Amino acid sequence: MSMKFSQIAAEVYIPNDADVNDALRQTTDLCIGAHHDDVEIMAYGPIAQCYGNTERHFTGVIVTDGAGSPRSGIYANHSDEQMKHIRLTEQKTAAKIGRYSAQVMLSHPSSNVKNPANTDVANELKEILLKTQPDVVYTHNFADKHDTHVAVALHVVRILREMPPEARPQKVVALEVWRSLDWLCDDDKIIHDTAAFPNLASTLVGVYDSQISGGKRYDNAALGRRLANATFFASHNVDDYESCSFGMDITELIHSDKCPIDFMNEYIMRFNSEVQQRIAKFL
Repeated sequence: MSMKFSQIAAEVYIPNDADVNDALRQTTDLCIGAHHDDVEIMAYGPIAQCYGNTERHFTGVIVTDGAGSPRSGIYANHSDEQMKHIRLTEQKTAAKIGRYSAQVMLSHPSSNVKNPANTDVANELKEILLKTQPDVVYTHNFADKHDTHVAVALHVVRILREMPPEARPQKVVALEVWRSLDWLCDDDKIIHDTAAFPNLASTLVGVYDSQISGGKRYDNAALGRRLANATFFASHNVDDYESCSFGMDITELIHSDKCPIDFMNEYIMRFNSEVQQRIAKFL
């Protein structure tokens, strides 16, 4: 089973050297992220759930090539081409450590991803989704403040809508990177326990030295957010989790033609109503 990619640097990496067909077919949990390290930041809960689990198998997909990442320190003078190679290597290392079933790197420039008319991005993601047919798909959330993240999420929803109903995942979950989902009303949050395998959690984000030494402490930020989520989740109860991340169920969107803007407004209005009601109690 060959994969047809438009970018020369695109690659399907199988960490355990298994047959690529088997690795893709056995995928139960598929995370589609924009950049190298997005998967490890937002989807550690699913990664940990699949880690060493013979019944569940995690596959990551990275859509962009990593060329535009900020850099300083020892990476300050690296070219875009050098950074693309480094980030590709880091992503493979993370997939190996996390025991992913497969790691797909599509290596598109961000401009391709942010162009809704780009058929290459859509066709390649559709091929991956049809060949894996996972139980759950994870991607970015629409309230994220990074344009490329939102563009990836919209690609995912469009593609899943086009697929036959029997080939669609049981659930689609949007996760947090460039904006926490702490603002969601508690009933709207999907909670992923991220406390398992703490050494794995720190190692997976720590792999990305080109980002950390390059000026962005994603390792501290990702782990710190998970700890903060757990403690600040419930104000009047002891902590149910030592560490957790939040998600949003967007499955409804793949079975309807609802506009994602209208979909998000429903969540925002529920949050707005909750805030107003709490204030009004004491006026």
